[in-house]
Amino acid sequence: MADAIGWSAHTFHIPVMGTGYMIDGPLHVARYGISSAISLVDDVLIEQMRKFHCGESGEPYEAITNSDDDARAHRITAYLNLLDLLVGRQLDALRSSPFEPGSEITRYFEMLPESPESRAYREMLSTTDAEQRLRKQDALRAAVMPGSIDVNIMSKGDRDNYRDGKKLPAAFSDASAALRGYALSSVRSSIVFSAGINPRLYGYAAEFDDFFPNEEGDSKKTIILKVSDFHSAAVQGKFLAKRGLWVSEYRIESGLNCGGHAFATKGMLLGPILAEFQRSRQELVEHLHGVYVKALARLGRPVPRVPRSIRVTVQGGIGTAEEDAFLREHYGADGTGWATPFLLVPEVSNVDDEHLRKLAEATEADVYLSDSSPFGLPFWNLRNSGSEEARRKRIAEGHPGSPCVKGYAMLFNTEFTKQPICTASRQYQKQKLQQIDEGEWTDEQRAALRQSVLAKSCICHDLAGGVTRKNRIDPAATPSVCCGPNIVHFNKVATLDEMVGHIYGRGSLLADENRPHMFLKELAIYIDFLQGELAQCRLGLSTNSPYYFQEFTDNLLEGIEYYRDLAEQMSPKTRERFLAGLEALRKGVEESRSAAAC
Repeated sequence: MADAIGWSAHTFHIPVMGTGYMIDGPLHVARYGISSAISLVDDVLIEQMRKFHCGESGEPYEAITNSDDDARAHRITAYLNLLDLLVGRQLDALRSSPFEPGSEITRYFEMLPESPESRAYREMLSTTDAEQRLRKQDALRAAVMPGSIDVNIMSKGDRDNYRDGKKLPAAFSDASAALRGYALSSVRSSIVFSAGINPRLYGYAAEFDDFFPNEEGDSKKTIILKVSDFHSAAVQGKFLAKRGLWVSEYRIESGLNCGGHAFATKGMLLGPILAEFQRSRQELVEHLHGVYVKALARLGRPVPRVPRSIRVTVQGGIGTAEEDAFLREHYGADGTGWATPFLLVPEVSNVDDEHLRKLAEATEADVYLSDSSPFGLPFWNLRNSGSEEARRKRIAEGHPGSPCVKGYAMLFNTEFTKQPICTASRQYQKQKLQQIDEGEWTDEQRAALRQSVLAKSCICHDLAGGVTRKNRIDPAATPSVCCGPNIVHFNKVATLDEMVGHIYGRGSLLADENRPHMFLKELAIYIDFLQGELAQCRLGLSTNSPYYFQEFTDNLLEGIEYYRDLAEQMSPKTRERFLAGLEALRKGVEESRSAAAC
């Protein structure tokens, strides 16, 4: 597809959700101009979905097996090429459909936000002259643009791979192979790097021509960084610029008020982080441009005459049209990301019927920031998911731990083995629990350590359960559900049109109009997180220093002062509730600060 990257018909995108929930998202939303991101973690699932969609579309399918050379990269390339082909066909059909109620092209334009395209559509509808109306319809057909088929690589998930007991070269690590699969595909889109810097992976990206600009200054593929603070964005952007790679978008995500893995800052809140990006954005562009052009000249690549543009987008816990508009208007954000609410849109995301019901009925007690992830990061979890129920059943039966089916989380731990194993595996948990039981711990310490070990679950396999169960690829799957806390404020299974209408303020899908503001919700989660860290400290199980807790609470209090001033920019109705909630949370921070002397 030869459409330009970066242009979007909509002001929002759908970020990556687990490994399976948006694995074929572009087939459901791209033709309507909505961009979405696919996880490249699970190439086994990717191959299953290629087979499934080849069958659905009548395309020929030839299996890429585990024993094939470079199977992971080839699977990813083949799947993305298939999506690119099928979305292209959908787009052709949409462009040629009639402008009549219920048609694809009508649906495209009626979902748009207020824009020149939507205004041109309304003008066409009001045109009575038949010839002029047809001319305007032709212009609208030409203006239709697809959403981007973006991909996501979690940079920490970079397992080294072995064959016949020997480690393969770095280019065959999980993340590098996934990058190669994407780079060699036909799609024109962006790759999202999340979970922090990976020097090996970032350096490898510079080996692929598609990431470099042509004579016109355009790249076939661009890079997006998902970041939680400005410093991280600047460091990673410079690292890439030194290799002739430009970051086209900084995707700022709330550290804790998100879905899936959470990356806590030291109490730095989203509002102040956005303000820093707003203040320093142009300075960042100019600094990185200088580094970038020197690298391109050294490599003998075309050098853009003017700095390339960057987009700054925001995601994590957005729940109302008012919040969405405030982020774009007050902070100058170029777009927003909406993920968790789309779990209740079955025509978009892959949730089986049982878990669709559980999500619609979820309460505050059902969604929690867990210790489930073998990556050692906080992980948002649905307490009554199939995966969690299976984990608790194994523990009750005296067989804790999961069978290691795919091994994508076999990354770091070599406590008991020469090669890394997963901390959610039966092999690891059996030995670790025995070690804890034999160690010199107090009863409280031993209980806390055991709980942390037993909490780990096989998310690299179970996050695919929603799509494999829904499409009967694996009807017995036990899905893991990584919804963010925002899900409890949505209890209606919705259509795509209804959810887009909610985002743009044409209607509301909120279950409770008293939902806390996204900034206050994030602050509350940070307070809970801090109290959990303090509890570990009091047990003597924390590696954090007193300075860490002091810095954490100082940042929270500074953020609260910032929000007091920010409230003046809010609507009167929002301001009153916001300030009342802020004051209550400030007291919680003060209490935590008093307890931080552990």
